Amino acid sequence: MEKPKITVATLTFNPFQENTYIVHDDTGECIIVDPGCWDKREKEELQAYIADRQLQPVRLLNTHCHIDHIFGNRFVAETWNLPLEIHKGELPVLESAPATAAYFAVPHYDPSPAPGRFIEENEEIRFGNTVLKALFTPGHSPASISFFCEKERFVLSGDVLFWQSIGRTDLPGGDHDTLMASIHEVLVPLGDDVVVYAGHGPSTSVGYEREYNRFLR
Repeated sequence: MEKPKITVATLTFNPFQENTYIVHDDTGECIIVDPGCWDKREKEELQAYIADRQLQPVRLLNTHCHIDHIFGNRFVAETWNLPLEIHKGELPVLESAPATAAYFAVPHYDPSPAPGRFIEENEEIRFGNTVLKALFTPGHSPASISFFCEKERFVLSGDVLFWQSIGRTDLPGGDHDTLMASIHEVLVPLGDDVVVYAGHGPSTSVGYEREYNRFLR
């Protein structure tokens, strides 16, 4: 009998409508990617999803460290005793988050903990019976990474590729040519069938974006 497929749960949080992902398999272990929960209700929603399914969070990952993707880092780290894992190149972005929060007068800002370890390019991210591959996809941010599951054919792309759009490149560390190279040289070759779970908006697929996304033509 075939084992249940991996579940990719999407919880949309904060005024930026950021997608927080909980990825889990039949072992009950899960990873939390880009926790954007920023107030009490949203934190309780994340906690309830995990408790209701009796999941065990084992890793806290950021695709990149823009403020809307890290609001819940401290909550997740302290609630489940998890070290934060990011690419080393995102450290300046993480460290600038308090200033960004102050600039935009963001309420409820709970500063992220420092990273406990750094994720390397092409590193295997393992939990339960699942293996994801960390793909280096900079451009929207200096060292954004995407997490690809070859077996189940999906990728968590952060803010690199969206439904009919791409990540903005006008923020510090962004670069349009670098972003387009990440899309065309890293994400597109994964295959048209690969489902793309983006940092904002609905999921899509590589094939759909290759055909209909005006930025890719």
